[in-house]
Amino acid sequence: MKLLITGGAGFVGARLARTLLARGTLAGQRLTRVVISDQYAPPADLASHPLVESRTGALLAQCAALADEPFDGIFHLASAVSGECELDFDLGLRSNLDSTRALLDALRAQTARGTPPARLVFSSSVAVYGPDPAVPLPDIVADDTLPAPQTSYGMHKLVCEHLVADYTRKGYVDGRAARLMTVTVRPGRPNGAASSFFSGIIREPLAGEEAILPVSLDVSHPVSSPQRTVEGLIAVYEASREAFCGRTALNLPALNVTVREMLDALEAVAGPQVRARVRHEQDARIAGIVANWPRGASAARAARLGLLPETSFADIIRQYIADCAGHPTALKGLPR
Repeated sequence: MKLLITGGAGFVGARLARTLLARGTLAGQRLTRVVISDQYAPPADLASHPLVESRTGALLAQCAALADEPFDGIFHLASAVSGECELDFDLGLRSNLDSTRALLDALRAQTARGTPPARLVFSSSVAVYGPDPAVPLPDIVADDTLPAPQTSYGMHKLVCEHLVADYTRKGYVDGRAARLMTVTVRPGRPNGAASSFFSGIIREPLAGEEAILPVSLDVSHPVSSPQRTVEGLIAVYEASREAFCGRTALNLPALNVTVREMLDALEAVAGPQVRARVRHEQDARIAGIVANWPRGASAARAARLGLLPETSFADIIRQYIADCAGHPTALKGLPR
């Protein structure tokens, strides 16, 4: 099968690509080509893989050509992140809404020529939920909680969920949308996402660096490890239409945790001197965005697909430490 991963050079996309290439199959089909589309070149191990083709540049500019190139499957992960969308409204519209519709229209053009509808997984976000005077936000958002996003990023994701559902209803694609929880711990440097600190307060102290906590210790939020997130995306792709149960988006599993509990877990795993590298410095802009996010989430539909969250945040930290085994600088802050 020929597979397209948009945003495939990013952290989640690259991990997804590595996982699938290691498996060699997806939904019972042997992988013959994996096309990674992103603004940036993929990591060297993916770029040199014999089954991988890298396409660098804006997705929107690539979509016209994609109409003439059938794919069996697509993971659509490409997106401008929350902080970027708040700071640059037009960037968010281009990167999220315009690119998604152009991709869907390219797939629609293929089915119009008789190609079977491609299977597409769209990575949505827990950011589709938010408080609204007409729709109070429950402590735990569920698959059937009415979304009321309070950020441009969340609104883009919700609109794209409905586009995927409608193109699926019309038979242009076999689309499924999965709402990702905040993925932590992400390696590398902070990005423009308002949620970036959820990784930073773990990643930087483990590397021996100070981390700034921009919100209260009492902030609660649904999070997921990279491994569980990738497992969820694959399971959503491989689910039958009946097992996915409808066209609306589902929540991927979440571990509902407070910032205080995250730091307690960091201390339990790495010691008090590592936790001490986290300094609280309130950021009104980030705190305002986070205040409109869910405090927790459930995932009943994902559970019926066999997907469950981690049992503790300490397990997520240990997964990150194991992932960094070949990168000693990422863990130079650990006591010896």
